Amino acid sequence: MTELIGTILVLAGVAFFIAGTIGLLRFPDLYTRLHAITKADNSGLGLVAIGLAIQTDHLFKAVVYIIIWILVLFASAIGSHLLASQAYQRGIEPWSKN
Repeated sequence: MTELIGTILVLAGVAFFIAGTIGLLRFPDLYTRLHAITKADNSGLGLVAIGLAIQTDHLFKAVVYIIIWILVLFASAIGSHLLASQAYQRGIEPWSKN
């Protein structure tokens, strides 16, 4: 049963990764692309990490998967904030529908 739940979570995470990639390719400007990729990738990685943690037999491995997810959450938040603030300081305006 845990293997089935873990597999479903991993597949749901992969779906989030695909959705983030589509958003990265389809959205019109840097700010919306950053939003799509960071939100979808963080959610996707969280689902994959939880799915793998459920499937593993070792508590240490499960804790490592969750720690990796938490570190990526911090890194992507900081990285996307730095990119967006530099783009705004350089005069790149957010997209608006005219």
